[in-house]
Amino acid sequence: MKKTLIAAALVALASTATMAQGNKFDYNVDRFADIQVLRYQVPGFEQLSLSQKKLVYYLTEAALQGRDILTDQNCKYNLQVRQTLEAIYTSYKGNKNSADFKGLEKYLKQVWFANGIHHHYSKDKFTPEFSQKFFDARVKALPKSKLPLAKGQTKSSFIKVMDRVIFDKNFMAKSVNLAAGQDLITTSANNLYEGVTQKEVEAYYKSIKDTTDKTPISYGLNAKVVKENGKVVEKVYKVGGLYSAAITKIVANLKEAMKYAENEGQKAYIQKLIDFYVTGSLRTFDEYSILWAQETKSDVDFVNGFIENYGDPLSMTGSWEGMVNFRNKAASERTTLVSSNAQYFEDASPVDSRFKKQNVKGVSAKVITAAILAGDSYPSTPIGINLPNSNWIRSQYGSKSVTIENITDAYDEVANGTGFNDEFAYSDVEVELMKKYLTLADKLHTDLHECLGHASGQMLPGVDVGLLKNYRSTLEEGRADLFALYHMADPKLIELGIFKDKDTYKAEYYKYIMNGLLTQLTRIEPGKDIEEAHMRNRKFVSEWCYQHGKADNVIEYVKRDGKTYVRINDYEKLHELFGKLLAEVQRIKSEGDFEAGKALVETYGVKVDPEIHKEILERYSKLDIAPYKGFVNPSYTLVKDKKGNITDVKITYGEGYAQQMLRYSRDYSPLTK
Repeated sequence: MKKTLIAAALVALASTATMAQGNKFDYNVDRFADIQVLRYQVPGFEQLSLSQKKLVYYLTEAALQGRDILTDQNCKYNLQVRQTLEAIYTSYKGNKNSADFKGLEKYLKQVWFANGIHHHYSKDKFTPEFSQKFFDARVKALPKSKLPLAKGQTKSSFIKVMDRVIFDKNFMAKSVNLAAGQDLITTSANNLYEGVTQKEVEAYYKSIKDTTDKTPISYGLNAKVVKENGKVVEKVYKVGGLYSAAITKIVANLKEAMKYAENEGQKAYIQKLIDFYVTGSLRTFDEYSILWAQETKSDVDFVNGFIENYGDPLSMTGSWEGMVNFRNKAASERTTLVSSNAQYFEDASPVDSRFKKQNVKGVSAKVITAAILAGDSYPSTPIGINLPNSNWIRSQYGSKSVTIENITDAYDEVANGTGFNDEFAYSDVEVELMKKYLTLADKLHTDLHECLGHASGQMLPGVDVGLLKNYRSTLEEGRADLFALYHMADPKLIELGIFKDKDTYKAEYYKYIMNGLLTQLTRIEPGKDIEEAHMRNRKFVSEWCYQHGKADNVIEYVKRDGKTYVRINDYEKLHELFGKLLAEVQRIKSEGDFEAGKALVETYGVKVDPEIHKEILERYSKLDIAPYKGFVNPSYTLVKDKKGNITDVKITYGEGYAQQMLRYSRDYSPLTK
């Protein structure tokens, strides 16, 4: 993509990027398809020292350079599709109010948001609302220099490939397939495997894993598995390997950031991360993770690397992710209280003593302010993080947990006045309960989920968490949710001063059950099963409790005026049910019981009642709320004096959605140059 082409579009779009309405921060940026794009504020950035601002700046640059990695991981055609659509979008001189152009613009915005041609949540391929004839004509009108043609590829052969990728609904239909009984590798369109079957991948890793190793590496975390000359091999992500162009730029910015490290511990883990990127060694990644988990004194921190494995149907390969943040000192008092009592909550857990940690180590927690979102955290982002993911590192060295409060604040701001709870809550009692307590209860649920839930429990000796295969992520998220839900009703939270009212937990209980049984269905297309890991976990938790509480009428469905609601009749018994299910899910994980995990998820977490689903969709459509939300980032600019010395780092918020995406394609696309 030529810089001048995108630059012209940026100028045209700049006038549409508004930041404020009067003196009030404007969170809203764009709305399309099922997406609402927001802004988030970064309060406290101006109060950082100049050295900290420089650290944030270079860590931000390192994060943004990884953008193309995730896009390519999601599907091998994604970068070509994005480049082609952007070339059409920025050069088109025809009627921009035509149905075809509007359809192409919507599709491009979806591709930007999902980092590819598949929905970021459902993993289904997008359906274009522009004609193949229009697309082909626009591609033909572009000079070859504007198209991402492979070496020796003609324009006509390129168009043929793009037509199939974009318009054939059956080709690469799903980026991640978790359907039981199918080959999850060959039926998934992601770019983590090529030319291999699920059986071959599982056999390969079984052949190289050392089952006696008590400190196992995270096999497959940073590699694409392919077949060469009939042999299954790994292509490692590293400098000189796959994604070298992007990783080289990441490393260069990490080296700049290291100059402004807040202490020697931080400098050491940045250097170790660089070593990992250079060598691709997963043992080095473990060494980095240990250093990172143990360094808790610095205010500025970051995530940068191949982290979460939701994009892999076998839950092995990490999607590239970046986030830069700094400590929210005032808000961190709550998470510090929670993490400092980690052993109490572990001991009070209802799980079998064999699966409990007898000596919880290094659980640190804080509330953070996100400064930049990138990779798998952009535009859609989590509200909490707990890392490292390695079980043995958690057990021996501890973990870091964060709650991202400026992101939750942005969500809360735009949720006000939508009428959502009034429509779906059973009565005014539940509406008032959530209005009074839910803001705090939600934050505490995130704290317990991230700070303690993921860090709780232990594997039995010799058990590999990979035994749970495609159910691994769903069961782990369910386990963390259950840990949080169970302990939210503990009087200890009153004793610690976190909750002032003993009924606070009920707001989270009601919202969770309402969401798990009803309102999360707004994110599913008619006729579809539940497939995303977090949605499956909320469904199996809620459905299991509903079914197992029937005898005592703990939860019930109620029909009123033709509408379906859920009512919780006994919060104390629901608390007991959460405890029983937590004990079972922990057992499944600790023992690696695949069949029990499969039965739990498939029985309670996948199927949808079509009549209720239809009703919920109809009611939700009248509220005019986008079911998915994400963010544009602020922009950071170095301020220099006449001698070239950095005197400040300026933060601005005025960039629009398309404006930011086009700038990122211009400035942060090392894999497409």
